[in-house]
Amino acid sequence: MIADDSELVRSTLKEMLEIGKHQVVSEAVDGVDTLEKFNSTKPDVLLLDIAMPKKDGVEILVHIMKSNPDAKVVMITAHYDMELIENCIKIGALAYISKPFNMDDILHSISYAFDEK
Repeated sequence: MIADDSELVRSTLKEMLEIGKHQVVSEAVDGVDTLEKFNSTKPDVLLLDIAMPKKDGVEILVHIMKSNPDAKVVMITAHYDMELIENCIKIGALAYISKPFNMDDILHSISYAFDEK
């Protein structure tokens, strides 16, 4: 699942994932949409943008990890803020990807999430 308010980012991520032989089960455009679609689709991995309208990615991460502690979430951020990233990892995110990203970054993070027990 991809959650990002930018249509360009979502389409780029979807294309990269499909090239890497992964299926995108859902896309979300804001925090509320992300929670609804996450709960209805139960994706294997969620790529979650930190800066989202309605609810930010950190808020979403907290909610998801409380209700689904085994969820596999990879954060996406355009602003490198080590304290914020460390906080997301403490909450339960497996990894983070900085924008601009490349296909290797995406596929490596997805592989890591699948390998994580």
